[in-house]
Amino acid sequence: MHLEQFNSASRTGAAAALRPCLDIPRWIDELVDARPYSGLAALLEAGRGAADPFTPTEIEAALAHHPRIGERAPGTSVEARLSQSEQAGLGEADAAVAQALADGNRAYEEKFGQVFLIRAAGRSRQEILAALNTRLAHTPGEEQTIIGQQLREIAVLRLEGLMGQ
Repeated sequence: MHLEQFNSASRTGAAAALRPCLDIPRWIDELVDARPYSGLAALLEAGRGAADPFTPTEIEAALAHHPRIGERAPGTSVEARLSQSEQAGLGEADAAVAQALADGNRAYEEKFGQVFLIRAAGRSRQEILAALNTRLAHTPGEEQTIIGQQLREIAVLRLEGLMGQ
């Protein structure tokens, strides 16, 4: 979808196009209601702004849609394909890194009660593993802040990709 198409789409169509980027109704509504956008930069800035901050309930809902790092998102939805593409960019993991990520995911979920979320695009598996290990030392409050930041980065990257289609 190009920006012109997004600007002229019906409210329902524009909202449906945004949902795979970030399925948080408030974020979607803010972006749809602020149309038309003068350019991609204005849309991306609006996306960042609408995503700051997320409420704990919004974060919890968004995390329900994200697979564990190192695991393939199930299904063929647009969101699943985006996740699969982002994680495919990580390349093949050697057995030790794959096991360390699986162990780290488990430890993170035990400590925080939610999936470990990080923007995978542009990062190696080793970088993600290092971030996971660092974040395991955080408090729940520190993690909520970081998760919100990671969700914003994922949403804006997906939004930018969506407008290039």
